Amino acid sequence: MGAAQLIKRGYHVKAIFLVAVACLFSTGPALGMTDAECTTMWTHADTNGDGVLSDAEAGRYMAMMRIANKAMSADGVITKAIFEENCKADIFKVAAFDAGAPLEGANSFTEVQAKDRVVANGMAAPTTMIKDSRGIWRGTATRDGKSVDVAVDYKGNVVAK
Repeated sequence: MGAAQLIKRGYHVKAIFLVAVACLFSTGPALGMTDAECTTMWTHADTNGDGVLSDAEAGRYMAMMRIANKAMSADGVITKAIFEENCKADIFKVAAFDAGAPLEGANSFTEVQAKDRVVANGMAAPTTMIKDSRGIWRGTATRDGKSVDVAVDYKGNVVAK
């Protein structure tokens, strides 16, 4: 079948669509964090300066890695190399939440996943969370040493009051 016949049958539209989809999925993140941004983030995260993130230092970053389905070491430690790899892939970038959040909707997160989102957003010690009739996980957590009410909606928006 010649090119003219393919175009006549509409294959050109399908070909353009397939090329566009291939380009979309073949590129990496457009605006990953820079080396300098990741180094600064590492310096703030490694509070004891021992060259690894463990215990309380690692909590937020491990939660972010779980959310992104990234592999983690069994010992609960994040090395600088693993940190930088995930940082440059924007795994540690906190997303802005949607206007009007928390949003009502069918929430498929488990309580553990909702708690990970709370920790990933810079809070600690989330309490037992309960999903309300609107599909929003609600509980409390600690931010800057103070207890705050938190809500996690079906899109993963975390709102603290």
